[in-house]
Amino acid sequence: MIRSFKDRRTERFFKGKRIHAFHGFVNQATRRLTILDSAVSLHDLVALRSNRMESLSGDRAGQYSIRINRQWRLCFRWQDDGPHDVEIVDYHP
Repeated sequence: MIRSFKDRRTERFFKGKRIHAFHGFVNQATRRLTILDSAVSLHDLVALRSNRMESLSGDRAGQYSIRINRQWRLCFRWQDDGPHDVEIVDYHP
């Protein structure tokens, strides 16, 4: 279960609100957030190759990302109790 969100925009989207910036990939983002919310371990996410999950480095060291599409990512930190600091980010601004 998702434990926390890094930004209000992602949290509002997860709760069913329409976010203009996300209008082009609503179904994909909803599907990825649902998968993340139901995961009980990182292995659950890695096992689904379509997630294209990656461990990040640099200023995002300690985070993981799941691709929503070519431009947008679902980034988060994994702790023992699940995903934290979940955010949808424009990975190639």
